[in-house]
Amino acid sequence: MANVLNGKTIAFLATDGVEQIELTRPWQDLQDAGATVHLVSSNTGEIQGYHHLTAADVFTVDKSVCYVDANDYDALVLPGGVANPDALRLDADAVSFVNAFFKAGKPVAAICHAPWLLIEAGVVEGRRLTAWPSLKTDLVNAGGKWVDVAVCEDKGLITSRKPDDLDAFCEKMLEIFSA
Repeated sequence: MANVLNGKTIAFLATDGVEQIELTRPWQDLQDAGATVHLVSSNTGEIQGYHHLTAADVFTVDKSVCYVDANDYDALVLPGGVANPDALRLDADAVSFVNAFFKAGKPVAAICHAPWLLIEAGVVEGRRLTAWPSLKTDLVNAGGKWVDVAVCEDKGLITSRKPDDLDAFCEKMLEIFSA
């Protein structure tokens, strides 16, 4: 898949509490495929990554979500973790940023707890998607159809359940983002 994403710019939206592997693995795969990637956050400076509940590495934020425009990106990645999407769904700029990708018909990839942000953005209704199993009721109540599979794609929305699904998630993300 080398260079299939040359010329494409991908936003990663994350904040403190991001599940580190759900940020770093897709990031590396996209870079390896030739994409330019930006870490967009509600924080400035750095964000704290986690391995489940244990603090891990910090990551430098490239752009503040209050100053970015979805029109500057070809696709969006929403890594999970519990605290990360829970904080972002309370940030109006983050929710608007996510919503703008859907309004523009651009692909979005979300893993684990990240679909909480999709619920807040009002983009789940009528879609088939997966997530961490504890989100099933939230997704169904938002009008989505939750499925228990490693990766699911519905009209440009790619979702996965957990870090163990990263191989399938990244493979589908590269396929959809390169189209």
